[in-house]
Amino acid sequence: MKITDLSIVFVLIFLPIFWVISHNTDNAQEAQYLSNRYKMALQTAVLDAGAVMHQNEKQNDEAGYDSTKFVKADKELALTTFTQTMALNMGIQDDPAAIRAMFNYIPAMVVLDYDGYYILANENEMTGDLEDSIRQVWSPKKPYTYSDSNGNSINFTLDGYVYAYDAGLGMWVEGFQKELASSTQIPLLQNAETFEQIRRSRIVTSVQEDLADVINRHNEFARRNGVSYTFTMPLISQEDWYNSINDTGLMAFIQGIPVGNQKINNYAIGGGRLVKKTAIVGGVDPVSGIKYYYPSTCNNGYRAEEVFTNAKQAAAQGYFEYNCSIN
Repeated sequence: MKITDLSIVFVLIFLPIFWVISHNTDNAQEAQYLSNRYKMALQTAVLDAGAVMHQNEKQNDEAGYDSTKFVKADKELALTTFTQTMALNMGIQDDPAAIRAMFNYIPAMVVLDYDGYYILANENEMTGDLEDSIRQVWSPKKPYTYSDSNGNSINFTLDGYVYAYDAGLGMWVEGFQKELASSTQIPLLQNAETFEQIRRSRIVTSVQEDLADVINRHNEFARRNGVSYTFTMPLISQEDWYNSINDTGLMAFIQGIPVGNQKINNYAIGGGRLVKKTAIVGGVDPVSGIKYYYPSTCNNGYRAEEVFTNAKQAAAQGYFEYNCSIN
C-alpha cells in the first residue's frame, strides 16, 4: 500500500475522532462560560439586593442601644432588585415568561433581618385553579429563638441585644447580654463567650433547618413545571454561614440549570450593611490570561468574570491581588 493510501486511511479513521474531541472541547468551554455567567449573575444580583435592603428602623434608638444593626430589611425591594439584576445579566429582562421560569431554578431566598428572618418559597394557594395555585410568598418573620430546661426563653438578634423571658423573675427583659448578666437569673446570659457561641449556632441552625425543608418541598413544584433536577440543600462552609449572620443580608440559591452535561448548583450571600463595602471583582488580564482580583472602583480595563464580597473569597477561587495604584 502506498504512503498516500495510508495517509487517506489515517485521515478517514482519525478525522471523526478529532472532530468529536474538538466538539467536546468546545462544549466544555461553552459549559464553563455559562457556569461562570450564571454564578456571576447570582452573586451580582444578591449584592445589588443586599445594597438596597437596609433602612434605619429605629433612628432615635440606635445611639442609645449602641448597635449598628437596628435596620429594617425591605424584602420586597430586595426581591425586585434581585429579579431585575438576574434578568438583565441573563438577557431575559424583556421576557416575563422567562423570568418566571428562572425561578423554577431558584428554590429559596433568605432575608436575614436584625431580629429574625424571612424565606421566599413556592407555596400552594387555595385559588380553585390547579394550574395557577402556586405562588411565591414570603414566610412570616421567624425569630432567632432559644429556650432552656428552666423555662427561660431568649430571642437573639444579629448582635448581643436580646429579648428574654426570665422564668425566675416571671418577666420579659431586653438589652445587651453584658447589661443583663447581673440583673437576670438566665444562665446563658451570665457568660459572654458561651452566649456568643450559642447565639451564632442557634441562628445558623434555625435557618439551615427551614431552608432544607423549603428546598425539599420545591422539588414538587419543579416537577410540575417539567424540571427533573432534584433540589437539595447545598454544601455551605461553616465560615460562610457565620459570616452571613454578621449583618442583615440576603442568601439565594440557583440549581438545576443545564450547562453541558452538568447542572448548576450554586449559592450567593450578600450583606445589607449600613456602611456599604466596595465589591471585589475577579477579572482576567487579556494579555497574560492571569486572574486578578481588585476593588470595583479600580479602572484597569480587565474583563470582569466574577464578583466577591471580600478578597479572601477571590483568593480562594484562584485570583491574585492586583495593585490598582499602578494605573
